[in-house]
Amino acid sequence: MTDSNNIASRIASADTPGWVRTWGASPQAPDSSVSGVEPFEDATLRQIVRVSGGGSRVRIRLSNEYGTAPVTLGAVRVALTGADHLSQDGRGHAVTFSGRSAVTIPAGAPILSDPIDLLLPSLSQLVISLYLPGRVDVITCHGTFHALGWSIPGDETASSSLPADAAPLPAQAFISAVEVLPDRPANAIAVLGDSRVDGIGSTPGADRRWTDVLAERLVGRDTTTRHVISQGIGGNRLLNDGIGASALARFDRDILATPGLGHVVIAVGNDLVFSFAPDTEETAGFLAMFGGEPVTVDDVIAAHIQVAARARVRGVKVHAATIAPYGGSEMYTAEGDKAREQLNAWIRTSGVFDGVLDFDAVWRDPADSSRIRGDLHMGDHLHGNDAGYDALARSIDLSLFD
Repeated sequence: MTDSNNIASRIASADTPGWVRTWGASPQAPDSSVSGVEPFEDATLRQIVRVSGGGSRVRIRLSNEYGTAPVTLGAVRVALTGADHLSQDGRGHAVTFSGRSAVTIPAGAPILSDPIDLLLPSLSQLVISLYLPGRVDVITCHGTFHALGWSIPGDETASSSLPADAAPLPAQAFISAVEVLPDRPANAIAVLGDSRVDGIGSTPGADRRWTDVLAERLVGRDTTTRHVISQGIGGNRLLNDGIGASALARFDRDILATPGLGHVVIAVGNDLVFSFAPDTEETAGFLAMFGGEPVTVDDVIAAHIQVAARARVRGVKVHAATIAPYGGSEMYTAEGDKAREQLNAWIRTSGVFDGVLDFDAVWRDPADSSRIRGDLHMGDHLHGNDAGYDALARSIDLSLFD
């Protein structure tokens, strides 16, 4: 078979129906909300992600969507993790792009790899190694880094162990999705969210976000829904840009473009938190950078209706999460809490959604409904801890996704 025929065969294989996204991270620009992302040159970026549902073939999506220049990858490899969950199992599998081992991603663009023959069990950890031979100044990333990753000098993509000179990565770099070809029909839940979806407060590297625990619960069931993708960005909002593009602006890319999409969950609560935040010394700098224009409860309701309508065009089911309390945090005001309760009442009773995830009911303190129970937050009265996110995941009625 000629090289051109080989490439055509790979493209045809990549177009095979049945691909499902099993892990994702919403791309972001390396702005002031993402700290410590320095330029890379002659370096291997090794990152470990845990998938939700498994499959017999794998492909990865890489992003240079916020880059200002093309990015060349000299080599890319994937492997299952070793016994210590820090190294890769053997040399792994070389990743190609239209049949080539090296690839240049244009500025502003993503790229999808060729399919890789790799049996990837559900809930397994995948090592993805990217070699950057030239200097890259602007790195498309994901700011809240709950996976594990390192920067290593030189081309270490085939090394099975972690070299002594490996330095921790402060953010997810370039990787935006992992997709699999399951052995039977399957679909995915894509969660549009903020920092509580992104898992701020959970243990880094332990996969304890509520979306991770939900995936664990779903994998053991005899149902087509076995894949859960967290598309949360810390500080994100539905209506205003700030930390990441607004949820309405990124919805097509991060949610509707998900292969195998069956369900959408809307879980973005920052619009009202920011709009009613107190004007104090503690909040002034944050709000100046990321606060945006204030919005009303009616504005946020309209945004939820817009998301639901855009999702249903794709024939998927739409669910919404109520907004959990935040009393005691530096962002709290009584006016903001009243607005939150008004929005939650609408989410519960409007009939707009196929299902409601009542996270407010799970987290609120019985002694004070404006606050999270003390054993469920990380100490800031705003974000969960491992126990808090576990409680959210275990409160979800799994039959919603049948």
